[in-house]
Amino acid sequence: MTIKTGDKVKLEYTGTLDDGTVFDSSAEHGNPLEFEVGGGQVIKGFDDAVLGMNESEEKQFSIPPADAYGEHDPTLVQKVPREAFPQDAELVPGLLFEAGLPTGEKVPATITEVQGEIVSVDLNHPLAGKRLNFKIKISSISSS
Repeated sequence: MTIKTGDKVKLEYTGTLDDGTVFDSSAEHGNPLEFEVGGGQVIKGFDDAVLGMNESEEKQFSIPPADAYGEHDPTLVQKVPREAFPQDAELVPGLLFEAGLPTGEKVPATITEVQGEIVSVDLNHPLAGKRLNFKIKISSISSS
């Protein structure tokens, strides 16, 4: 059975960056990734890559930033007053946290710099601007 749009698939995967760093894997979660192909549940490049594959097939592929989390947008790096954070929070570059937007939505954010009472915060997705490399193996396919 060949994977087509609308099929439900289960697969094992490991995602790495160009420097070899593993950023995610199904082994970390303890179970295979399951999603509907073309259903918008995974990034576009991942959806596209599984089309036409068969059960038990393995594949390696790379997804450019445009088909993953987009390019890094410098306008999403903001300077925020220290007082906007909990008083006891230890603010250090690289700290990942959830930022609340005025809309009530929560987005991942990373502290990039702390200068006195000003904290630079990057609201880009942590994987924005990065090429994502995947190794996958299809566990099962079911038609809708």
